[in-house]
Amino acid sequence: MPTRMRFLPVRDDALLIELDDLGTTLALFDSLSRDPIAGSGELIPGARTLLVSYRPSAVTPGQIVRAARSRDLGGRVAGEGSLIEIPVTYDGEDLAEVAGLLGLTAAEVVQLHTGREYAVGFTGFAPGFAYLSGGHPALHVPRRSSPRTSIPAGSVALAGTFSGVYPRASPGGWQLIGTTAVRMWDLSRDRPALLLPGDRVRFVDVSGSAGGTAGAAGAGSAVAAAPVTASAVEAEVAHGLEVINPGMLTLLQDLGRPGYAGMGVSSSGALDVVSLREANRLVGNASGSACLELTFGGLRLRARGEQVLAVAGAPVPLSVIRPAGADGADVDAPARTRTVAFAHPFALAAGEELVVGPPATGIRSYLAVRGGFDLEPVLGSLSTDVLAGLGPDPVAAGTVLPVATAPRGITAVALPGGDDRAPLDTTEVVLDVVLGPRTDWFTADAVDSLAGQSWLVTPRSNRVGLRLEGDSLTRVVDAELPSEGTVAGAIQIPPNGQPVLFLADHPLTGGYPVIGAVATYHLPLAGQLPPGARIRFRPIGPFAEYSADSSAVDNPEVQS
Repeated sequence: MPTRMRFLPVRDDALLIELDDLGTTLALFDSLSRDPIAGSGELIPGARTLLVSYRPSAVTPGQIVRAARSRDLGGRVAGEGSLIEIPVTYDGEDLAEVAGLLGLTAAEVVQLHTGREYAVGFTGFAPGFAYLSGGHPALHVPRRSSPRTSIPAGSVALAGTFSGVYPRASPGGWQLIGTTAVRMWDLSRDRPALLLPGDRVRFVDVSGSAGGTAGAAGAGSAVAAAPVTASAVEAEVAHGLEVINPGMLTLLQDLGRPGYAGMGVSSSGALDVVSLREANRLVGNASGSACLELTFGGLRLRARGEQVLAVAGAPVPLSVIRPAGADGADVDAPARTRTVAFAHPFALAAGEELVVGPPATGIRSYLAVRGGFDLEPVLGSLSTDVLAGLGPDPVAAGTVLPVATAPRGITAVALPGGDDRAPLDTTEVVLDVVLGPRTDWFTADAVDSLAGQSWLVTPRSNRVGLRLEGDSLTRVVDAELPSEGTVAGAIQIPPNGQPVLFLADHPLTGGYPVIGAVATYHLPLAGQLPPGARIRFRPIGPFAEYSADSSAVDNPEVQS
């Protein structure tokens, strides 16, 4: 019997393949990983879905549909990886409640949880968070109706038919039944994620003991030192930028770290990649080099050695202070201040200080320095992922950021009209939206309401997502959605009906339905919206499944 597949739009460069179960999902994942479809990109498996990103210039959704339908899904053997034992103290806050829901005693829950071997189906939500399948069928419990704002690292939990271990403190709605000292994620290891798809897991009850050690292959190295991040504090740096005041929030950001979805790591990266590329071009860097992403300005820094800088993105006033005695000047001479142009390259002499004011419009500005920042990347990137806790720490006062020596012969070039752009009007910003993949989980009135009202960006927004406020959107499907992959721009609707618009640091997988996603070309605009801004969503096509025989499927513009 042929495998049932549905092909659902996700964004203008991604689609979701829905299958019957986890086994067929992983079989398709394995097939497309071994023999990729030309033009396709990262694959993110879920409980019964596979998220496929692609380059619209290289492949159409119709071609992906036909290629996926042609694959043989009968060859996968589950649980081919290492067996890893995880010692657990069964002291979770929800253990008694879970036992009551299942009509069992707490001891019986523990016995069932430790009595089966699990397989790592997929990863997501956070780096090192593995969804473990294969547990006893009696251990089927719903997520909590009200998620906790913070769950401690090492918490062992249940949700639906899955078990999992939280790798770091984070919000979550799973039922907590125990704790472990084993580190699920550790950058000091050759393989930071302890559990990868294909590995097998057994939980060992050490309740009431002084602790336990993992006793199987791969687990002995699980308890290790804290993750190592790129350090930016080096007082002896002679060529760099010394931070005097970081402002509200200053982070290192580049184009992110794609390619690590298998470890549960999302790409992250600059929220406004257009402005990041522009700032780098202004100083002669490669366009994807790391910049400082400034939120609401406020940065003040001092040059160590001569530097060339540029700032793009949200327009901000820039002033340069030359303190008395800077770079050998007369110590009795008064400090001098000059203004420099936004979106143009400018020089800082040794000892001079740059002061960045608040933006006139928008929220995020990008500061590039010629030569780029000379720091050790984390998984190939200098981006700071605030949800996952990956990358350099947020820039703090006293931090010295070393700057690499720029190649000779490369000049900084001002872009024509760089400071003449129209200011961003945040009274109502229109964002194009691709409907899907779960638009049909909502009433027709909800879809009309999504596009028919002005949504307020609330102060609870951050790099993970914009939390919006407006008339609630109503679902027609009340079932719990099995975890599935998400993209930046996804408009996720939690139970309260108030949308969350995911940005760069969003979780890799999610358990709430997504009604649509902002088109890729409007993501930089979404990343510039401050609290108080208003959004109107404009669907750029009706919601429709992709099919190989659809006249629209080979024309992405029709369905996106």
